[in-house]
Amino acid sequence: MPSPLPHPHADTPIRRLTRGDLVPCANLCEDRGWPRDEHRWALLLSAGSGYGIDDPEGKGLMASCVMTSYGQGLAAIGMLLVAERYARQGIARRLMHQVIETAGETSLSLYATPAGRPLYEELGFEAVGRAARISGRFRPTGASGDSAFAASGVTVRPAAAEDLRAMLRLDAEVFGADRTHLLARLPAFADHLRVAEDEGGLVGYAALWPSDGVHVVGPLIARNTVTAMALVDSLAQATDRPLRADIDARHEELLNRLKECGLQPAGSGTTVMAYRSPDLPGDWTRRFAPLTVATG
Repeated sequence: MPSPLPHPHADTPIRRLTRGDLVPCANLCEDRGWPRDEHRWALLLSAGSGYGIDDPEGKGLMASCVMTSYGQGLAAIGMLLVAERYARQGIARRLMHQVIETAGETSLSLYATPAGRPLYEELGFEAVGRAARISGRFRPTGASGDSAFAASGVTVRPAAAEDLRAMLRLDAEVFGADRTHLLARLPAFADHLRVAEDEGGLVGYAALWPSDGVHVVGPLIARNTVTAMALVDSLAQATDRPLRADIDARHEELLNRLKECGLQPAGSGTTVMAYRSPDLPGDWTRRFAPLTVATG
């Protein structure tokens, strides 16, 4: 790991964040022009480990970061934020050094914005993929209707409590790590949760959760593009809000189909980066979208 560089506020302690920090975390997001997303922060601080630096002037948080550990030597980093008034003072670098040191030998992954990527590269992270953000009003087409999916033998329905065990098995196989502590919170976190199945059992699942006036599709785990579209179509029918999703850019067919249904590129997307392990575990061909870019 690169040696830390000198920086201001070196004596300001880094502390663990708790659910009592929901409002300061949301305020920090708002300060940087992000949605407040207290709902998402509640999930992150319950399932992951949050780290923060208090503003020495008593104005909430100076900086934040969350690490979500999955076992099997894997963890995800997200929500690295520094208040605008403290930007470009080395604080993000200091916080990342702390998180990397805390992670020990664990392999790390994250979704980097264009602004954040140079720092992560300095710290030793490597680009291993890309996610394309799309959003908009979903308009069903002939290729996305129920009749199109019926021919594939896939049935999509609302998830039930008894589906959770099968969802966890499928997710562990596709993601490459056990995410029980995160996904067990999904039924309460999501507004809508769907599963896809055929005669052999569960072949996909997806959730829809609220964020700043839109509904986010994630996670999206599916056997193939047809199944992924069936899940998105079912979720879209359950809401009158616009949809947003961060789709693995390698799934070009899904992206094209979603664009045909009215979703359009939003922003420049993010770069998937890894530390210590350039080959992320799991099966990307069935992993279409993360729960959130903060957790992978």
